[in-house]
Amino acid sequence: MVKNGHVTAIRQLAYQPPDTVSPVETMSFSRLRHLDTGSTQRGDFHVLAVVRRGQGRVSIDFSEHSLAARTVVWIRPGVVHRWDRLGTVSGELVLFVPTAPLTAASRDLAAASGTSACWLAGDPEWPLITAALGHLRVEAGAKPDGRTGELLGLLLSALVLRAAPPSGADKPRNDIFRRFRDAVEEEFRAHHDVGHYGSRLGYSSRTLSRSVHAATGRGAKDYLSERLVLEAKRLLVHDRLSPARCGHRLGFPDASNFSAFFLREVGLRPGAWQTANRG
Repeated sequence: MVKNGHVTAIRQLAYQPPDTVSPVETMSFSRLRHLDTGSTQRGDFHVLAVVRRGQGRVSIDFSEHSLAARTVVWIRPGVVHRWDRLGTVSGELVLFVPTAPLTAASRDLAAASGTSACWLAGDPEWPLITAALGHLRVEAGAKPDGRTGELLGLLLSALVLRAAPPSGADKPRNDIFRRFRDAVEEEFRAHHDVGHYGSRLGYSSRTLSRSVHAATGRGAKDYLSERLVLEAKRLLVHDRLSPARCGHRLGFPDASNFSAFFLREVGLRPGAWQTANRG
């Protein structure tokens, strides 16, 4: 399934499918219990988990979530997470790479960083989710051939669209936000100014903010700041960088500038926040 990469304070996981064809892998929580060491992890692939029975917990980027029947969990590439108390949990997990051949609507959902990490499937959605998951599991276990990649992409797309929370699946396509979001993921460490992204994409800052607000409920500047804060927290706690090194990694001109930014956004200096959360 996965292999260890370079280990700092967390376990780095790289996608390694059971064959060279499949962009998707399915596994059970029973298998996860066998493989999991209880460590904090960060993978380069998506994990979409569906809980059928039992109770447990998962920590996703500094937030704790309870697992129960009909819980859907989506852990995105690069997101730090840890599974806990899985002894009674049964269900399935789907692992897939960011380049999996999804359809347009499901690809947008997979790229949308704001989609909830953990939620309960409603009564109307649950049988459709389990049906899509069952079909995907059967096809993923079949002998691969020239049709495998396309079939798995279609079945994974069906599962993504059915399992996503309604607030994500029902939102109209917002191409300006999608382009802004992708540009931020590429350059947020080097560029902290919304104007830069406007110039790159050919939109005014006002147009960007209106589109980001329509998609996320917050402005472009707030979206960019939240992305920087999340990465700063990961570096401070999981990679154990000093505040000065963290600020340098994120493109701040000096440690005091980064400290002032973090204080304004979080309410604590980065060193104090790191000390409080390192445990």
